[in-house]
Amino acid sequence: MSEVIATQQPQTFPSDRPGTGHRVSILGVPLGFGSSLAGVDIGPAALRVARLNQRIAQLGYEVRDLGDMRIVRPQGTSEPTGKVKYLPEISAVCEELALEVRNILGGGELPLVLGGDHSIAIGSIAGVSSFYHERNQTLGLIWFDAHADMNTPETSPSGNIHGMPLSALLGFGAPELTHVGGFSPKLDPRFCAHLGARDIDQGERELIRQLGMRFFTMREIDERGISICIDEAIAIASRASAGYTVTFDIDALDPGDAPGSGTLVRGGLTYRESHLALEKIAEAGGMRLLEMVEINTALDINNRTAEIGVELILSALGKTIL
Repeated sequence: MSEVIATQQPQTFPSDRPGTGHRVSILGVPLGFGSSLAGVDIGPAALRVARLNQRIAQLGYEVRDLGDMRIVRPQGTSEPTGKVKYLPEISAVCEELALEVRNILGGGELPLVLGGDHSIAIGSIAGVSSFYHERNQTLGLIWFDAHADMNTPETSPSGNIHGMPLSALLGFGAPELTHVGGFSPKLDPRFCAHLGARDIDQGERELIRQLGMRFFTMREIDERGISICIDEAIAIASRASAGYTVTFDIDALDPGDAPGSGTLVRGGLTYRESHLALEKIAEAGGMRLLEMVEINTALDINNRTAEIGVELILSALGKTIL
């Protein structure tokens, strides 16, 4: 049974900017076997414990909580073999997730997807892309992450799919991932921007250069400042006719602020840099899906990282200091 927190009279989403009266549908995707560490599958529950639903409603939204998708666990106890771990299981989850996201958009609501590991982005973004693809519109993307997430089965050092979602959405990798939703690619790299990278594999570097996709690495953010970089990222993503999706891997933040992630890399975005970026996204308008992933409760301290995740979601939905 879905939980509904009623506030003010809703209107159809999306419009240019988020705010009072809009509708948000929350969907948890407790998938953890796209990575190699236990605990990330409890991320959606941790965000709800931090009063996510109630705090979104306080911004003036009508909130509908669809609960968590049912995830079928891999059978057996042996380590998966092959270049891509748990490929059939993750592909099936992403196909179902894509349908769920399409239904949310069809109801005039903003999908808020809670992970789980970042492999779920294959399904969530496929859902948005297919929704607008049928309307002959293109989709942009803003991707926050310490990693490129652009490995393929041939380049991945681990075989973990949470390191492959962006390449799959761009049409590279296993067909079971690239063709979720029935078509490929889902995104045009000209309309995509990546922020926060500081740990990129060699195969990913080659693909990034081949595509000419815009990466705002931590060095560039250090040199130029987050304000200029996010303004340029929003401009890139806004060139798409349908608007853009936003997916936020919590490891984009520095581990000193967000310790609860299984893929920590020092030197990330600060707490305030992250809030400023998401506040500017809210001000710009055009966001068609928001996703928060890779919060690992087994590694967190007193639910601190989940609390930050909720605060960042609120900023993306229009919360301001004044």
